[in-house]
Amino acid sequence: MGNTILDWDKTRERIFQSPGVNRTLFLVTLDKCFLALSALDCVDILSQVLCASAVNYLQPDVIGSLPNLLLEDAFRNLSSLFKDLYDRTSASTQRALYGWMKQILQKSYNMSEFNESTSWVSAESLWILGRYMVHLPLEEILKISLNEIRLFISYDNATKQLDTVYDVTPELAQALLKRINSSGFDMRNTSTIYRQGCFANVFLLCRLGLLVCFYDDLEQMEAAVARVLLHQMIKCNHLRGFQAEVHELKSQLLNIAMQNQTLNDTLGSLSDAVVGLTSSQLESLSPEAVHNAIATLNQVSGWAKSQVVILSSKYLSYEKVLSFYNVSQMGALVTGVGTRSLHSMNPRELAQIIRGTTSQYLSDLSPAQQQGILRKIAASGEFSSSVKDIQGAFFKEISLSGLWKQTGYNSSMLKEKELRSSQALYLYELLSKENYPVDLLSTGQLVKGVTCQLIESMDTDIFLNNFKFFEINLHLLTPYQVNCLAWKFWEVSNASIPPFLLLALPSEYLEYVTGPLCVPFLERLGKTGMDLLNPGHHKRDAVLQKVQECLNSSIADEYDVDLLGNLICHLPAAFLHGRVSLKAMAAALHQFKLCQELSHEQKTEIKYKLLQLYGSSNNWTAETTLDVGPFIALLSKEELNVLAEKFPDIILQIAKTIGPVSSAEELLSAVFELVAKGTGSIRSSLSRADCLGTRAPSSNEIIKLAEANVFWSVQELECMDPGTFDKNVELLGAVSGFNSSQLTALKEKAKQVWGLLPDWRSYQIVSLGRIALALTEQEITELDLHSIDTVSVLSQQTEWTLTQARAILQGFLEDSGQTISTLKSFDLVGLGAILCALNSTEITSIRTAEFSAAVARIGLLFCSTPVLRQFKKMTESVFGAAASWNGSILQEIGTIAGGLNEDELKAFDKSLMPYFQPSAVRHIPPAIFQALSPEQIANLGPGNAAVVTGSQREHLDAPQLQSLGLALDGGRTCSPGAQGSAGSPQEGQTPAP
Repeated sequence: MGNTILDWDKTRERIFQSPGVNRTLFLVTLDKCFLALSALDCVDILSQVLCASAVNYLQPDVIGSLPNLLLEDAFRNLSSLFKDLYDRTSASTQRALYGWMKQILQKSYNMSEFNESTSWVSAESLWILGRYMVHLPLEEILKISLNEIRLFISYDNATKQLDTVYDVTPELAQALLKRINSSGFDMRNTSTIYRQGCFANVFLLCRLGLLVCFYDDLEQMEAAVARVLLHQMIKCNHLRGFQAEVHELKSQLLNIAMQNQTLNDTLGSLSDAVVGLTSSQLESLSPEAVHNAIATLNQVSGWAKSQVVILSSKYLSYEKVLSFYNVSQMGALVTGVGTRSLHSMNPRELAQIIRGTTSQYLSDLSPAQQQGILRKIAASGEFSSSVKDIQGAFFKEISLSGLWKQTGYNSSMLKEKELRSSQALYLYELLSKENYPVDLLSTGQLVKGVTCQLIESMDTDIFLNNFKFFEINLHLLTPYQVNCLAWKFWEVSNASIPPFLLLALPSEYLEYVTGPLCVPFLERLGKTGMDLLNPGHHKRDAVLQKVQECLNSSIADEYDVDLLGNLICHLPAAFLHGRVSLKAMAAALHQFKLCQELSHEQKTEIKYKLLQLYGSSNNWTAETTLDVGPFIALLSKEELNVLAEKFPDIILQIAKTIGPVSSAEELLSAVFELVAKGTGSIRSSLSRADCLGTRAPSSNEIIKLAEANVFWSVQELECMDPGTFDKNVELLGAVSGFNSSQLTALKEKAKQVWGLLPDWRSYQIVSLGRIALALTEQEITELDLHSIDTVSVLSQQTEWTLTQARAILQGFLEDSGQTISTLKSFDLVGLGAILCALNSTEITSIRTAEFSAAVARIGLLFCSTPVLRQFKKMTESVFGAAASWNGSILQEIGTIAGGLNEDELKAFDKSLMPYFQPSAVRHIPPAIFQALSPEQIANLGPGNAAVVTGSQREHLDAPQLQSLGLALDGGRTCSPGAQGSAGSPQEGQTPAP
């Protein structure tokens, strides 16, 4: 316009990124557009606004503003949009949208034909409703014309639609099935099915989508029909709830499908129902049967670890030789291949696995398996050519010393890889010698390797032009890096510094957030979260005071909620009580559900607001209960019992999303009463006289209860049927709340079912989960622990005593015929936390090259100080004396740095203090931590300063405490050029021999 250029692309981008402006655009379009433009244009605008926004503006009260007179094309387009947004809307909004669609559809129906015995629902209206069809009342479904239901089910897209009704209930599904059955669509006659155009493996009930999950007409069903029905039921794991019922139906169909045939004969035709087979059934399979069925088995998801171990072993025992071809046939079952087997493969074939279709499963392999593959490739000539093909998180498993040995890195090869900070520090410094910052920062992950020295030395224009890469990857940065960015921005352009960065500076800089800066400050802080910008929470009060100022001391409406984002999680309880309007609360509920750590006081206020908003829980609808979601755990036992009686399936569905029993004891107790005590029947092991009359868990109950299984008494667990235990051991082993008495009862049940401990197979041991914690030291020595994969699973438990861990270590060494000096890097990685049971002599026996490859994993362990000291000595044999370590080495070794002695710690240059990992800082004994100088403490960086423990603080003098406050506050402690290299090997450092 004249000399003025209007950049509408930029303006549009800003609009869509600003929730307040975006919501306004949505509401204005809704209010004004349909009067001014064509309906199709308005629907297009609404579609763009809603799809571009992460915030949901479709609240029930807004639905009332939707036009109720629309031309057919506009209505179809808008309905289609609402179908796409279904999962992003609340249950109340879904119900309101259904009501709006129903109103318009009823107007289009010929009302002269309408009476109480006929329905307005036509085949076309079912198609338009899409997923909203689950809101049809049962009585309405049973009135739908048979001609219309037959026509609907014959639509080509009917299956696609019915595949997405994830929240369909058994009652609704069975009503629809009944109507379809009455329509003349023969669901039992395979010749009819063939005529409907379904061939090969998918030829029965292929048009019924998720309705098949509730098929209940099993009487006189043929085995062939049952097998194809099982194939259709693969999709049933997408249902919201009712998995216990689906599991039971699959079990019944499995029995029918195997009539007059062996499991070996039918394995390939049982689809994902094979997941329901017990370990003993899988053990009975022949290797040939598994080989013949691999094309089906490799597509199945939901395997238990023990099942994968059994099937992989069967398949490979038939194949004899482990090759790229047969591994590529295994799909998800590749996770059951032993670490030593993978390590024994030809390195060229392993390199092919990394490049081939199996690469998608590499992230599912255990750290030990990943290490086994990498160690073998690294020891061959294939590593250099393979580095570029190692994608995603798998790349993080390459050791720092392994990276040192290779050449030929470039920025483009790193774009699809995840990096550890130690790798990024090394690679950024290496590549920065020959690349522009834009090439390195645009990779994403390499921002982890940007040091403060690099940030401070950047030319102003280069910094400002590349700041966007830091901003979009803020989640990858440490608080220290964010603090450096804030100081750099303040130095070069304090007038245009993004307001959220002021939070990374000392508290007094928050004074600059006033007037027009408030909105961008709140908006970005709400997206980023406080923890990255303010890790120590020491500035929390000042920040929250500024937030309240910016909000004019209240959250008045949904616009304020939009701005706050996840900042709402940090607002004090008193503010929530008196300063949040009910209108705002309705919009805030979804955001509150995403909060990770709400205090008891905050939860109390949220409950108070919910009861204000929705009234007594006695009067809640199903939609309200779903919308309140996990917050129903705040209700009293009496209130929960009322809801459980009215909406049992919804309560079960919500309870599945709740964490351990400590966070929702009343809710899980109510669920237990609903499921276990509500059945009223006695089920127990009849082989025990003391179990007569005792109620015991059934498979159905165990699946439904999940974490609520903690409420079974010891006697009830002892009286469990052996078959029930064998079938559900992994579910029981995953319950985090079982106490030691319950775990002991389950361990004894395992001994009863599986026999003597020396006879336990690897797949049985790995299926135990937390139940294994009940094993005594003597019992552990009786187990067969020759496989590092078995030990790797045991090491994932975090509650082992030192004597138990020692017994596992000794058992592994004896059963595998190894000594500490023969252990490979993958053995060390697989042992995990069990390594904390090593003594100093044993640690010095570890081979340097193997330790070097595993050191980053060992640096994740929380071992005792004497063990960390010994690991520190081993680290020096890899990276040289501690005095020569740089930032990338400190990042690589993690907690091992907590084993440094007083003199070593004092000798570190202050510029290296931010590169200690927070876990290492926590593990420095207080008596040694106090040896740090005030300058070193001041340079810890906000993230490390935030984890200093109370006992460490107690040992500090006044100047040290003052320095700690400076570090916490994000005070400036260095100037450009003050830091040395953080990434590349120092002089005299070489990779491990």
